[in-house]
Amino acid sequence: MISRETIDEVKSRLDIVDVISDFISLKRSGQNYKALSPFSNEKTASFFVVPAKGIFKDFSSGKGGDAITFVMEHEGMSYLEAIRFLGKKYGVEIKEDVQSDELRDQQSEREGLYILMNFAKDYYKQKLFESEEGKGIGLSYFRERGFNDRTIQKFELGYALEGWNNLSDEAIKQNYNKELLEKTGLVVKNEEGRTYDRFRGRVIFPVHNLSGKVIAFGARMMGKDKNQPKYINSPETEIYHKSNVLYGLYQAKNIIRQKDNCFLVEGYTDVLSMHQADVENVVASSGTALTEEQIKLIKRFTENVTVLFDGDAAGIKAALRGIDLILKGGLNVRVVLLPDNDDPDSYSRKVGTSEFQKYLAQKSQDFISFKSGLYAAEAGNDPIRKAESIKEIVGSIALIPDPIKRSVYLQETSHQLKIGEPVLLTELNKLLIDERRKKDRDKLQPSRRPSESTDELEEQIKDLTAAPLDAKDMVYYQERETVRLLLNYSEHALDDQKLVDFLINELDDVEFSNPVFREIYNHFHELLHQGKVPDSQYLIQHGSSEVKNVVTGLITARHEISPNWKKKHIYIPNESEVLMDLANTNVLRLKFRVVQKMMSDNLLKIRDSEQAGNLDELENCLEQQEGLKKAERELASLLGIVVAR
Repeated sequence: MISRETIDEVKSRLDIVDVISDFISLKRSGQNYKALSPFSNEKTASFFVVPAKGIFKDFSSGKGGDAITFVMEHEGMSYLEAIRFLGKKYGVEIKEDVQSDELRDQQSEREGLYILMNFAKDYYKQKLFESEEGKGIGLSYFRERGFNDRTIQKFELGYALEGWNNLSDEAIKQNYNKELLEKTGLVVKNEEGRTYDRFRGRVIFPVHNLSGKVIAFGARMMGKDKNQPKYINSPETEIYHKSNVLYGLYQAKNIIRQKDNCFLVEGYTDVLSMHQADVENVVASSGTALTEEQIKLIKRFTENVTVLFDGDAAGIKAALRGIDLILKGGLNVRVVLLPDNDDPDSYSRKVGTSEFQKYLAQKSQDFISFKSGLYAAEAGNDPIRKAESIKEIVGSIALIPDPIKRSVYLQETSHQLKIGEPVLLTELNKLLIDERRKKDRDKLQPSRRPSESTDELEEQIKDLTAAPLDAKDMVYYQERETVRLLLNYSEHALDDQKLVDFLINELDDVEFSNPVFREIYNHFHELLHQGKVPDSQYLIQHGSSEVKNVVTGLITARHEISPNWKKKHIYIPNESEVLMDLANTNVLRLKFRVVQKMMSDNLLKIRDSEQAGNLDELENCLEQQEGLKKAERELASLLGIVVAR
């Protein structure tokens, strides 16, 4: 395990803005920073970083915490993995409490997979540069493709020797777990129970996650065996899900953010060639169909994507479907069409660095214009094909979530295809309405039982949407407000006592119903009786994920009062200036809502005892209801609320 001393040293050096900026683009907002949520697909920024408190809060997904929590959530790391990652970033030596041999046995399976993939990466690199076979076949291949040592080292390329068990024999020799080797996908077990290396006689392309850890490999065949696929890849594992990964993103993420644009290509060598042409803001889908998760990955760093198309008509048509998905994800898409029979790799080597960069700049066009031109050329003077092409293009425009962008693209399409904009708008609205209806049907379908008619279902929905908040909901919001006041103002003075003393003493007879709020409230209650100063940072660092999410949400302000208001003589009192009134009202309201909930629960008991004919229970419940009603009236009077008698 990592020593406590090391963990404290890492925490002391953390700068939450610096950490999070490695993964997403932050924009200053007053004293804080904000960004689009990296955990959900949203259009309006609701992700906040509060440097003064060392926390982040994502109001879109509900996630929140400190810099360590962010790395864990964003990268899917364990707590110790996040500490190691941040320790490396800030140059902190990781000290272990146990020896490395003992540590290896104690590693979690997930950490073990990372360790084995790193071992394999180093093994393949060593064979590429130091073995005769690796130098003669693998290194020669990379040299022929024009890749220099800097590129080879940057992407940690390697070579897998011919032979059935070279890698696995070396791993077992170094005491790595044989079963874990199979779980990485590096070793395959056949039907007879025999194992062999997955990659043999191939050049190796390691696939990195965003933090630089190797999670998979791609491998290209060097021989001419027609029975073998040209490329093979690692299978999905606990640490590798191909739909969530883009090749080259680790090496490109900072440049993508700087350039505010991401080039999207198809294969490993395309990425390598573009890096050698000094175009480093490039990633590849690695030959698989683009996914929503990959689009969200790009969106963390930029909203602008430029797709490079090979000059192949069939390939272009196939790729258009993937680009529709990018539009749906809210990204701005541009297209560069390469000359016939060329891909980014071959063309960059053919024309050289400066000409290739010039070509990318000059030939870039927005995707809708590109698609309009493509279909217009295909349709020619054929009215039926022209009508079909218009529907295709408007179908793509309908996927764009931003209505202003949709309008601009409609105007451009109208001009390019020489067709009236109202006609296009009518077709667009039809598609949008159909999509909305489909979504509404999908929402209703799961909750519908076979015996329910449509009328019954619609009646249920009407009842649900018309129903006011019940007593339980109202208690929830008052408990939430109590916790918010404790987290933000516990040490603030209220006349002759602190707010925490006032709230804990006044609510001593109230049992919180929400488990997360109860845990937070009890934390303050216990510290107060121990004579200690309550600290919300303790909850952020040591609380459960639910507690962290609630705490960060309640201490993060989404809006600030503009300093210009004072200049215009508009005075808005600061919350801390009216804290006594807030605290006192909150106590009364919470007790009021608790009493109402008790009355609601008691009414159910009255009904049940009446139906069961239990007269003693019924009399007892009626007596309780009368007492609760009296308490409700007294609290309502203090609050200035009128309640029914």
